[in-house]
Amino acid sequence: MSGNQSVCTTFTFVAFSSLAELQPVLFVVFLVIYLFTVGGNLIIISLIWVIPSLHTPMYFFLVNLSFLEMCYITSVVPRMLVHLLVATNTLSVGGCAAQMYIFAILGLTECCLPAAMAYDLFVAICYPLHYTLLMGPCVCLKLAAASWTTGVVVESTQITCIFSLPFCGTGKIHHFFCDVMLVVKLACVDTSHIETVMFAVSVLFIMTPYLLILCSYLRILVTIVRIPSATGRRKAFSTCSSHILVVSLFYGTALFTYLQPKTAHTPETDKETALMYTVVTPALNPVIYTLQNKEVKEAFQRVTQRNPLRQMA
Repeated sequence: MSGNQSVCTTFTFVAFSSLAELQPVLFVVFLVIYLFTVGGNLIIISLIWVIPSLHTPMYFFLVNLSFLEMCYITSVVPRMLVHLLVATNTLSVGGCAAQMYIFAILGLTECCLPAAMAYDLFVAICYPLHYTLLMGPCVCLKLAAASWTTGVVVESTQITCIFSLPFCGTGKIHHFFCDVMLVVKLACVDTSHIETVMFAVSVLFIMTPYLLILCSYLRILVTIVRIPSATGRRKAFSTCSSHILVVSLFYGTALFTYLQPKTAHTPETDKETALMYTVVTPALNPVIYTLQNKEVKEAFQRVTQRNPLRQMA
């Protein structure tokens, strides 16, 4: 650190400073999306909790995913809503660290959890006679625990290393939350080795679950093609459709964000992509699992039909 550099104790966000006239509109839009996402995932969790027929491995993982999505969007959007209302958008280094811990842990867990869900589908379609043996409660708990543990251990280590660095300068972040790469750039020391490690971690923990999912679906596709009846093929594919859509949305934005060359990054494209994976994708998941899933729709109809207020009407 040179003598004329001041230590940075707060970060200033300037993501929406150029859209002063649109900030009230953006506040309403993001608030509606946030409430819809939290409400939709709460409905899914509640349905699975109260309907015994949904107490299966597939819906156990869906409960984990819905809970994760609620926490994931909550780690970013409420603070972003505050930034849209107040003139000075600042956050302490400690507050930034807390947000990054939560966001990064949940993000990596969400990379791992779909791989566990893909394995569940693989066993259900490729080995249906052995499903109850291979996907017992203990196995489901271990797969979910492995996903959460990976997220906690890997990202806690990485974020701790980042916030052991000294920060200096203006502390301006051209984003709406504490993005890892932008915070690293504010460090007063050479961070090339940390950036290399971060890229390696991104490749390992994004690509490995992604490849496992691809392998699972290749085997699933081969099995579906071999099913003699068209009805059986259609039923097997409908079982996978929701998961395929969610995985495509999440991994598409993750691969675009973290594995593209540095020269392709611009503040505007980074913000647009971040809005996609922090706001839009979590909001689409409840819709996908509700509209694409026949069992969830039927469970929702049964619950609403049993509602005393509905019966009185």
